[in-house]
Amino acid sequence: MKFFIADDSPAIRAMLANIIEDENYGTVEGEAEDGSEVYADLLEAKRIDVLLIDLLMPNRDGLETIREIRSSFTGKIIMVSQVESKELIGEAYELGVEYYITKPINRLEVSNVIKKVCEHLILEKSVLDIQKSLSMLSLKPVYAGPVMDRTIVSAGKNILLDLGIIGESGNKDLLDLLSILYEHEKTGVRETPPLKDLFERTVYKRLGPRASSSDVKKEVKAAEQRVRRAIQQALEHLASLGLTDYSNPKFDHYSTAFFDYSQVRMKMLELEGKTDTCLIPPRSNIKKFIQALYMEARQSMSS
Repeated sequence: MKFFIADDSPAIRAMLANIIEDENYGTVEGEAEDGSEVYADLLEAKRIDVLLIDLLMPNRDGLETIREIRSSFTGKIIMVSQVESKELIGEAYELGVEYYITKPINRLEVSNVIKKVCEHLILEKSVLDIQKSLSMLSLKPVYAGPVMDRTIVSAGKNILLDLGIIGESGNKDLLDLLSILYEHEKTGVRETPPLKDLFERTVYKRLGPRASSSDVKKEVKAAEQRVRRAIQQALEHLASLGLTDYSNPKFDHYSTAFFDYSQVRMKMLELEGKTDTCLIPPRSNIKKFIQALYMEARQSMSS
């Protein structure tokens, strides 16, 4: 089994990871210190079976995170928290949490719960395998949603994979931004909206039109931070390709499409240990990256 742990306490994350590995329940494939770093695409990319998540976290709490991922994440969720409010615990179960463990952590309790969840997953996977085998006999077509909306996201995923950031938490934000831009273009307007408007539209799309302005503002800030980290990872990935093989076609094409040459060169020098850390400058570069990603995705759709 593959596990992901989200808790703002490094000590709690370490304790849970030790229990999982000591009892041979599986491997911990990823960790996060806040719910804003947890998205369904990230869990899917890592093929996570079980998510262990805290309720109280600084930017986005456990309940908000579960609401965000529950429509796409097919794994099991265990909530581990010091909160003992019956209302919040009840809400957690309504959102699909399998078990709610109250801190401080009891090793035996955690071990027993994880064991039960793993056994449940194994049983479910056996049933799904049988259903898949039976479904192959069916000739009925499966509706997969609007073709063009699916295609722009698929094209974007392929490009993010080439950029080495498909597993980063910010990739979900970038794909949402692609969808927003595509919807914007369908209205006949090709000019890219202001960056703030783009982020706000993606947040409202996730949280719903009734989301409070404070929640939207907080999530916009978190989304921008995730995107900035993802762009930094893309820069590092391309610079690494360039150091390995300067004639690499992906390096040759993407490094100039998404970044200024000076940025790529500085990152290459940094990786060689010849200069200090190279950071992505503020918002103008984020907008350039998003525009480049959209143009690459649209070109990929038409080719």
